Amino acid sequence: MITVSKSAKDEVLRLMQNGEVSTDKFIRVGVKGGGCSGLSYDMDFDSNLTEQDKIFEDQGVKVVVDKKSFLYLVGTELDFSGGLNGNGFTFKNPNASRTCGCGESFSI
Repeated sequence: MITVSKSAKDEVLRLMQNGEVSTDKFIRVGVKGGGCSGLSYDMDFDSNLTEQDKIFEDQGVKVVVDKKSFLYLVGTELDFSGGLNGNGFTFKNPNASRTCGCGESFSI
């Protein structure tokens, strides 16, 4: 399962209420090769599902991940940190054995 923190939920709802993201979209998360630690996180808003997708809903936010990426992301929490020093959306991945300084890439 992939969970959503309260701050991430609040930011998603804010984006939808302000019209920055369509209310018919969900969060798509994934993993791709690259970054200084070998793998990097990918996140976008999407409205298209495939047969390879796993669908989760937490705190009223729908999160979709392809089955291959899910192997790396099981148990991960999507978080949001705002403000002057905030990083935006971040991933708290219990499977990562090493992460880079910016938190955008990891290794297992």
